[in-house]
Amino acid sequence: MNKQDQLNLIKEDFINCQKVLLAIGDETRQSILLVLMGTDCQTGLRVGEITEQTHLSRPAVSHHLKVLRDAGVILMRKEGTKNFYYINVRTELGLLRTLMSDIDKFMQKFYRNDEI
Repeated sequence: MNKQDQLNLIKEDFINCQKVLLAIGDETRQSILLVLMGTDCQTGLRVGEITEQTHLSRPAVSHHLKVLRDAGVILMRKEGTKNFYYINVRTELGLLRTLMSDIDKFMQKFYRNDEI
């Protein structure tokens, strides 16, 4: 693959990652993700539990959870009238891994270590 082809691939990777990058780029959403990742609860957390740990208002947590859900980073499970939020293990975050891998391949192929 030539340099331009590889750059086009990386450009496509960036396009595929836009929703995820926007969703996880926010500091508040990062703190919510850390709470979800840090819990021992495999079934997810409710908004109130996330609110307690992040010290954010319920409406703020709900808004940020919606952004994360829309980006495919987290999922929601309903149990009666209760909603439980958890990290999507088959998430769009895998797109970030692809992006970073393609950038790494590009850098190794077209840039020598002594030139950086």
